[in-house]
Amino acid sequence: MPKDRSFLSRVRQVLPDLHPAEKRLAEFLCDFPGELASYSAQELAALAQVSKATVSRFVQRLGYESYEEARRHAREEKQTGSRLFLTAAADASEIQSVKAQVAQGIANLEATFVSIPDQRIQSAAEALLSARKVWVIGFRASHPFAAYLQWQLTQVIEGIVAIPGAGQTLGEHLVSLGKEDIVIFFALRRRVAQADGIIGAVQRSGARFLYVTDEGAAIETSADWHFRCQTLAPGPLFNHTAVMALCHVLITRCLEIAGAVGRRRLRAIEALNETLDEL
Repeated sequence: MPKDRSFLSRVRQVLPDLHPAEKRLAEFLCDFPGELASYSAQELAALAQVSKATVSRFVQRLGYESYEEARRHAREEKQTGSRLFLTAAADASEIQSVKAQVAQGIANLEATFVSIPDQRIQSAAEALLSARKVWVIGFRASHPFAAYLQWQLTQVIEGIVAIPGAGQTLGEHLVSLGKEDIVIFFALRRRVAQADGIIGAVQRSGARFLYVTDEGAAIETSADWHFRCQTLAPGPLFNHTAVMALCHVLITRCLEIAGAVGRRRLRAIEALNETLDEL
């Protein structure tokens, strides 16, 4: 088994050729890989309802010299942010109450905004309104938040675009970055492989940088603003309540600061919508 293969890819590769007990263990780990990172071999065997010897044979089949080596590899992969590694077998059969989901959303909001002073929101909004152009980037789970922020801010900021568009590459846009611009980069788990390259391109351009991530991301020292949103959830998915709230706060503050100029643009937009019979 190649040493550069991820833990889960190793499991999936051997799955079709396993004997029943090992196959039961493999399927269990495909659903709950985080359990190997958290438990001893004896505990994992009990959870998967197999023998400890089966666990030992399976680990060797995956190319690891010991259970501890496999465990360390699983722990490293856990840091990538895959929700699979955050789900426990004990919780899989439970139905989370609406009350629990709402409570977690409120907790995420409080934990997020306690670390974001009002002045940081103010300075980011002022910079957005004064920028030559605002570029908004987001992939995977981050994409809808990037699109939403761009759509809403278009009401008050003329030079704002979400990139890349269909059929486009990032290079076609990043080449135009300048010191008077701002890049807003949503990079929620799981971050794409080119995230570091994008940040590097922004740094080299001299553009100001607004970075939005989950709580698991390390502080990005090159960012002018780094807003980390808590995304904890009682179920198998991340809770993005705080991310949407951050978008709302930024948009609202921009509208407030824009004042009469912003209201004139809004009136003009509404007038055109009526003329074109679009709404």
